[in-house]
Amino acid sequence: MNEHLPVLVVVVPLIAAPIAALVNRPRISWAVALGACVWALGAAVGLVRRVLAEGVIRYELGDWAAPIGIEYVVDAASAWVVLIVAAMGAAVVPYARASIEHELTPDRIPLFYTAFLLCLSGLLGIAVTGDAFNVFVFLEISSLSAYVLIALGRDRRALTASYQYLIMGSVGATFIVIGIGLMYVMTGTLNMADLAERLPAVAGTRTIPVAFTFLTVGITLKLALFPLHLWLPNAYTYAPSAVTAFIAATATKVAVYMLLRFFFTVFGAAFSYDVMQLDRILIPLALVAILTMSLVAIYQENVKRLLAYSSVAQIGYMVLGIGLGSLLGVTAGLLHLFNHALMKGALFMAMGCVTYRVGSVRIEAMAGLGRAMPWTMAAFVVGGLSLIGVPLTVGFISKWYLVQAALEQGMWPVAVVVLVGSLLAVVYVWKVVEVAYFGRSPAPEGVREAPLGLLVPTWTLAAANLYFGIDAGLATDVATRAAQALLGVLP
Repeated sequence: MNEHLPVLVVVVPLIAAPIAALVNRPRISWAVALGACVWALGAAVGLVRRVLAEGVIRYELGDWAAPIGIEYVVDAASAWVVLIVAAMGAAVVPYARASIEHELTPDRIPLFYTAFLLCLSGLLGIAVTGDAFNVFVFLEISSLSAYVLIALGRDRRALTASYQYLIMGSVGATFIVIGIGLMYVMTGTLNMADLAERLPAVAGTRTIPVAFTFLTVGITLKLALFPLHLWLPNAYTYAPSAVTAFIAATATKVAVYMLLRFFFTVFGAAFSYDVMQLDRILIPLALVAILTMSLVAIYQENVKRLLAYSSVAQIGYMVLGIGLGSLLGVTAGLLHLFNHALMKGALFMAMGCVTYRVGSVRIEAMAGLGRAMPWTMAAFVVGGLSLIGVPLTVGFISKWYLVQAALEQGMWPVAVVVLVGSLLAVVYVWKVVEVAYFGRSPAPEGVREAPLGLLVPTWTLAAANLYFGIDAGLATDVATRAAQALLGVLP
């Protein structure tokens, strides 16, 4: 079975999805989803170990050799993303049992787990496939299921948020498939390895730069890079709590991986940076995102919306690392993929706990919660410290790498912007902490701590923020290996 892990990590959740719907029993559907996610996490860990020990894994579906057949390729970068997605899926499903039963009607719960597993399968498929068109197919599987998950929110505005995401996501997907189609017309192949070999011969034509541009716009829309982020705040705000935690921790991270895979593996760093001058686009947009979205977050009164705008700023940090284009910069971006998943997962789960007990995540409704829900708010504080980048948290590690990458290239103003972004994060995190711990209102009457079914997954991620901030060796080693795989640098 070990040799079939590249395909099984996608197929098992995909098969479990219709089973969760057919049993049509909320608790059984949850058990099916839990089993599939735990299995996917085990498979992801196995893939990471194999890649670190053996190198790149290639798996030909149906024994049809590429490019005629579809090939799955798992290197350090894709294994890293598979691990992030599978780990967050395995963390969110236990949390979802109590959270979703509280927020959805019983008849919708099996459908929720079906859509959840489809979204998980699509995200995992994007990471492991070595076929450009399959990237689009898996992207649509994950996107369509994400639209459904967001629309399940009990606030009627969730439907509007989902529809807005549907429109913008469809535009992004259209751009991506046009870019892939243009490459196919010029090269006659969809296999990424073959594309990388054949594109240099036709790179001087007009078609390839146009394909590059279409792909860049489409993927940056999917990852919500400023100013193509308009779908994200409402989607995160009105989706069910478990959905927000999962999508915030995975969907944009996989889109960043797509950007890396096309820029470095398919087109190559030389074409992306020397010919298309990608750094002149990504770095300014990333810096603007860090500053403006952090400022917008400060003025939000809904904590989920505050964290949503913070996510757009954090995406800026990831894209900034990519824009720098160096080994240290790409390592910083990949490291922040993992670290941001941990911190935002913990923060949105904490807000889910507040929703469960209080019914609102507006700042004024959280007065006194530091006393009424001490474990929940302590988890929020840990996630908030990590978001700021305080030492001994994961946020510090990736920002430290990012500052080093900027200074390595003599871009000290970029390093200053990273530090200013952290100071702005202090302001919007403190807004919540101040009201929860120092608000004049007494602890809300009748409000008690969230149940263990919500607290245990929340604190698992909160503890991971501290553990990987103190012992960052494993995460930084894997991220470095992933950056070396993308850049073609020998370890």
